[in-house]
Amino acid sequence: MKKREGKKGWIEWFKGAKASGIPALVRFAERKKKRLDGLIAHASHPISTGKLEGFNNRIKVAKRIAYGYRDEDYFFSLILFISIPSIRSQSLKKT
Repeated sequence: MKKREGKKGWIEWFKGAKASGIPALVRFAERKKKRLDGLIAHASHPISTGKLEGFNNRIKVAKRIAYGYRDEDYFFSLILFISIPSIRSQSLKKT
């Protein structure tokens, strides 16, 4: 039921956007209309890649830290170290 309502709502919005005659809004609506199934799926299952992107950023920082070291084991050990929150938070605490 929610999917039908969502699809109906989006279609009405697309019609209103096209009827507005605002060129940027019309283009936006045309692009989003092609992805209607994805919009409805995201409303049902709001999945984010934020944590994955954050971890990838940590790996990039570790790569910069490890620059110049010839030992790949050090680099992978560093990635393992930063991926374990309990160990990382203990090492950062000031005693």
